[in-house]
Amino acid sequence: MSSKGQHLPVTLSVLLERELTNGKIEKPEIVHGLASQTKKGEDFTLLKTDCQRTMGDGVTTFLVFGLFDGHNGSAAAIYTKENLLNNVLKAIPTNLNTDEWAAALPRALVAGFVKTDKDFQEKEKISGTTVTLVIIEGWVITVASVGDSRCIFDSADGGIYYLSADHRLECNEEERERITASGGDIGRLNAGAGTEIGPLRCWPGGLCLSRSIGDRDVGEFIVPVPYVKQIKMSSAGGRMIISSDGVWDALSAEAALDCCRGMPPDAAAAQIVKDALKADGLRDDTTCIVIDILPPKTPDPPPTPPKKLIKRIMSLFRKKPSESSSHSDKKSKEPDEVEELFEEGSAMLSKRLNTKYPVCNMFQLFMCAICQLDLKPGEGISVHADSSSSVKLHQWDGPFLCSCCQLKKEAMEGKRPSEGND
Repeated sequence: MSSKGQHLPVTLSVLLERELTNGKIEKPEIVHGLASQTKKGEDFTLLKTDCQRTMGDGVTTFLVFGLFDGHNGSAAAIYTKENLLNNVLKAIPTNLNTDEWAAALPRALVAGFVKTDKDFQEKEKISGTTVTLVIIEGWVITVASVGDSRCIFDSADGGIYYLSADHRLECNEEERERITASGGDIGRLNAGAGTEIGPLRCWPGGLCLSRSIGDRDVGEFIVPVPYVKQIKMSSAGGRMIISSDGVWDALSAEAALDCCRGMPPDAAAAQIVKDALKADGLRDDTTCIVIDILPPKTPDPPPTPPKKLIKRIMSLFRKKPSESSSHSDKKSKEPDEVEELFEEGSAMLSKRLNTKYPVCNMFQLFMCAICQLDLKPGEGISVHADSSSSVKLHQWDGPFLCSCCQLKKEAMEGKRPSEGND
């Protein structure tokens, strides 16, 4: 959804069919830049521009950009950088076509985030990290986020699109209600004599975020379930900015975009960091990734033939305008806009591991939807067990979880004591 909220979801298959009628879909050209100023050494980035996957009889490429802003140490940020992408990709069935793969991504991102958190917490580390993970394939951008790093997209044909959610307790009433319902306490730091200072925090632990990966000492109601947004860009492309809170505490989206217009990505990222530090000082690690998505380069036009030859060619092919050609012209002039494909931010796995897309049959029945562990018939536990998310779903409906991932789900929903409070 743009800042004006004017675009309604459109299925990816419809968009692809619309484009295929006009010829081959060319992938955009993508260039990126990175800048960072370090205070604690807890910000980490992932920049992969050569990821490959099989598709039918061939191979296609996609790009991945990630920002991990750690706290209480760097262990969670490092572990997530090294393992999250693999966990996401393992949750996607193989040999899918382009629209099936993009449709499967939102569910796979949820599974990958939860598995990464589950595996990291078993290491009994207390650090945590925010995550903003961006996957670009062709003209489709998919963003998954937990925490307070942010991702924005400035479309070249106008409009700023916010592709991440802010999971600060201070500004998210729905998340505060979820945490208190799950057994957490929320309040400001008690400075004594009845004085409270600072932002709202979750206790125990004192974390000011409602979602992250890690943070074992706070409680499992601090969930790793990401907000996911998926859009299809217009053919005009645009500029994306992914930054940690060190930027967004100092600059608005408009200010960040305005301060670097006309600059290449490297210089733009450096300028954004510079302006953020100028406004607020170096209070925290401050990191910025700028990604320019450009229309594909068009080949040089062929040499212009002599004027006499042009006239002769035109006379040979001149014909009266027909109704079909008029219809074709109208079709090629359809508005080319940014389209929203998917948006969901619920913290409930019973909702997030189900899918709005008709791809349920692509996911294996006897496999844990989170950790991809093989399950024997009757061994799996439905993600809808004890769930009141929908009267149309029953506990014998899939997808299914292994017993370990079911315990994780129950802890996140406050249905059993969290390990962080034991």
